[in-house]
Amino acid sequence: MDGGNAVVVGGGVGGLAAAIGLRRAGWEVTVLERAAALGDAGAGISLHANGIRALDALGVGAAVREAARPQYTGGTRVPGGGRLARMDGAALERALGTPIVGIPRATLHRLLRAALPAGCLVVGAEVTSLDPAAPDRVGVVTGAGVREADLVVAADGVNSALRTLLFPGHPGPAYSGSTVLRAITEHPVPLATDFELTWGRGAEFGHIAFADGRAEWHAVLNSPAGVRHPDPLGVLRRRFRDWHDPIPALLAATRPEAVLHHDIHELATPLPTFVAGRVALLGDAAHAMTPNLGQGACQALEDAVSLAAALATAPGLDTALARYDAERRPRSQSVARAARQAGRMGQQLSHPLAVAVRNAALRVAPDRATLRAVLRHADWTPPDLNPEND
Repeated sequence: MDGGNAVVVGGGVGGLAAAIGLRRAGWEVTVLERAAALGDAGAGISLHANGIRALDALGVGAAVREAARPQYTGGTRVPGGGRLARMDGAALERALGTPIVGIPRATLHRLLRAALPAGCLVVGAEVTSLDPAAPDRVGVVTGAGVREADLVVAADGVNSALRTLLFPGHPGPAYSGSTVLRAITEHPVPLATDFELTWGRGAEFGHIAFADGRAEWHAVLNSPAGVRHPDPLGVLRRRFRDWHDPIPALLAATRPEAVLHHDIHELATPLPTFVAGRVALLGDAAHAMTPNLGQGACQALEDAVSLAAALATAPGLDTALARYDAERRPRSQSVARAARQAGRMGQQLSHPLAVAVRNAALRVAPDRATLRAVLRHADWTPPDLNPEND
């Protein structure tokens, strides 16, 4: 279909990627971000092959690869340091063309913004409601007034205001039972592996190594929602003081003020559709999931490419949005279910007997079982954004 004009609500990974894709499909795009300034808050992110392929389709894959660090070595361990499973990044690269890569979230944001023209991203613009401007248009209401568009993309995160407006009967995000603390080290830390997870009872500690030698670490804990600590870094240093190296070193290399703390919420009740009229939901607004498979951002990137491709190839907007929903909802909701199950069998498992049985099973499983688990979700081929070039 011929391009129109779109408003993307949310300037995170999914929203920026959607804007890039829509522009490549011939649309005029404005991104509205409610934050008054771009602080580039966040820690690190892992991108699997499906996320990298989506970025390639958007024309920014090469820049992301250059800034990222391939995750060739690592796996899963127990607090004493014993190995449960090994990750073979080289085998993933042979199978999919790329290993998993690690990159600071702020760097990924900057690279995505650089692919958009000046003025495309408007900060300090919080969308408070929708205004049906005309039968074939939709308006978003901000403090500055109403912006009309042919299409609105709701990429406003797990606590999406637009999702609440469009699906008032939906229960919204549910607390997963886990909370996460994370940060990026202040300086490089010697690491023997590129990526690692360590599972204790109801606790996980992991790291991602970056190209500049620094690392992102995260600690996921079973916890009631809303618990916060005056000195979160001190709590973690005590909690993980007896865990294997380099965990104490990663915490020691972190400034207290760098620690972020968020409860993990997910859309445990799936949405019945990702489309409502001329509004398409994308990323966490559509399918917020737990981080246990590292697929949250990758699924948002898939959404962005799939939406742009549908708009570029379908004969009309209604057909394009129906195609987007049909393609994205089953896959993303399936990945969300798998992520929830991975968390229950991984970090959230706390009963000593259940932990012992799981660990024994992982130790005897062949390495190719870990590879198959990654391939199950990472082996995705993006649709063509430029079908006229075929």
